[in-house]
Amino acid sequence: MSILVCDSNNFNEVVLESKIPVLVDFYADWCGPCKMMSPILDEISQEFEGKIKIAKVNVDDNPDLSSEYKIMSIPNMILFENGVKKENIVGARSKDDIIRFLGL
Repeated sequence: MSILVCDSNNFNEVVLESKIPVLVDFYADWCGPCKMMSPILDEISQEFEGKIKIAKVNVDDNPDLSSEYKIMSIPNMILFENGVKKENIVGARSKDDIIRFLGL
């Protein structure tokens, strides 16, 4: 499964209505650490297909979502389960750290 691009129009459908957990990566195109996370999240998306969805939200293009989820620093990854925000991690992390965070 590839990473899903989310915005205000499809966030509910992709994230909140998902039957499996979703890791949402709040990022910006100009953010160096965000760019470093992209290939790591791609790998996790492929390796754990069917167990986790990974979605990306551009904070510059979606200030409403950024405000709603109180995004103050990026990259900021929030885990949603059954439409509920569970917890988040901020900053660039290793693949192993993210896998542990997700409990995979």
